[in-house]
Amino acid sequence: MSRKQHIAIFTTASLPWMTGTAVNPLFRAAYLAKNGDREVTLVIPWLSIKDQELVYPNNITFNSASEHDSYVRHWLEARIDFQSCFNIKFYPSKFSRDKRSILPVGDITETIPDEEADIAVLEEPEHLNWYHHGRRWKTKFRQVIGIIHTNYLEYVKREKNGPLLSLVVKYANTWVTRIYCHKIIRLSAATQDFPRSVICNVHGVNPKFLEIGKAKLAHLQRGELAFTKVAYYIGKMVWSKGYKELLKLLSKYQQKLTGVQVDLYGSGEDSDQVQQAAEMLSLAVRVYPGRDHADPQFHDYKVFLNPSTTDVVCTTTAEALAMGKIVICANHPSNDFFKQFPNCYIYNDDDDFVKLTIKALAEEPSPLPDHLRHQLSWEAATERFLTAAELDQVVPEKSPASSSKPFFSSSFKSRKSKRNLEEASVYLHQKISGIEVARRAFGAIPKSLKPDDQLCKELGLVIAEKKPSRRR
Repeated sequence: MSRKQHIAIFTTASLPWMTGTAVNPLFRAAYLAKNGDREVTLVIPWLSIKDQELVYPNNITFNSASEHDSYVRHWLEARIDFQSCFNIKFYPSKFSRDKRSILPVGDITETIPDEEADIAVLEEPEHLNWYHHGRRWKTKFRQVIGIIHTNYLEYVKREKNGPLLSLVVKYANTWVTRIYCHKIIRLSAATQDFPRSVICNVHGVNPKFLEIGKAKLAHLQRGELAFTKVAYYIGKMVWSKGYKELLKLLSKYQQKLTGVQVDLYGSGEDSDQVQQAAEMLSLAVRVYPGRDHADPQFHDYKVFLNPSTTDVVCTTTAEALAMGKIVICANHPSNDFFKQFPNCYIYNDDDDFVKLTIKALAEEPSPLPDHLRHQLSWEAATERFLTAAELDQVVPEKSPASSSKPFFSSSFKSRKSKRNLEEASVYLHQKISGIEVARRAFGAIPKSLKPDDQLCKELGLVIAEKKPSRRR
């Protein structure tokens, strides 16, 4: 006999913020619940209005969790061809301006009732646990799987005192994932190494991109012109997302690329500087605000230029390949998954980049075989996830009886010793994360140990009674 899996997916962002940790966990939840043989809950951050105004684009805000829930479901249902049947729950959170990230507030394990706690999938487990103070994940859930989305070390290295900060972050990431996760899935080898980790790309692309690719293939098979625009790049407009590398390459090879037009799409803190740098080139480089990659504006581009090496697995690269385009990207661990695709041109140095760009401009993309199209799909990504997380195995109703063989005693003692060491490590982390001064010293948002009255009111949580102040 086997029992139905209950999977709770916790993530660090939500629509309408179009980040990877908002979009990918949403699709993961939908496809894990697709066949109805699992109970799936997506747990996403709830922000108060003031924080929503800082994070969400186009002045989109929500007055209630139910309103936000409806928005997320409507966005998803416009992109998949089946009825989504998973739950959505919210945990209290606040936006950190200096980190440009959403951070949990209080003990977010409480979002899932004990009777439903079975498997937890932590999207960005290091991020979710830097300041975690509450129930231990491994105690509450039978299995805890972490998925590493972000190469935090690469970003930190670019800051002031980067080398030192990266060592601190590396240690913190290793510490919290070791004590709170049973297993870690790294999307690529571009991330730091983690204890008990495997490397597997468990992401797919929005089905709309595959449909666009099929339509373009049909044009090519009929001998029609499928692509009328040349080269482009899309990404959050900050220097660390590849814009610095791309503009440097275009500047270096302006003469060899004479007549080529490159369009850049993105919005972000460095938009004005990117615009100014592009205007200094003799090459035709135009800069536009960011928009959805599935927008018809992008359908007719033939070549996607992506020199970024800060991503773990670049979502826009996968989307461009799904749309049948030629992609030019660096020989970097973050791009290892894409090397199997004939339309992915990998360059090793600057000279290689310009040679492959000229080659791509002169050729038509190769037709995408069905088996490679499947590799980009969320169906394939879900299969890879279940295998990597070892969730595709039958879960027995009762655990098998303990072994009584002679070697069991020494093995048991070894496991007990490791368990005691881990318990001590958890205790230390809980003590530090429970002290306001220590939390703030390590970058936590002030007064984020427990949700404030406003967050409690908005999420229907019990407001903690305040202790009466003592009079002197």
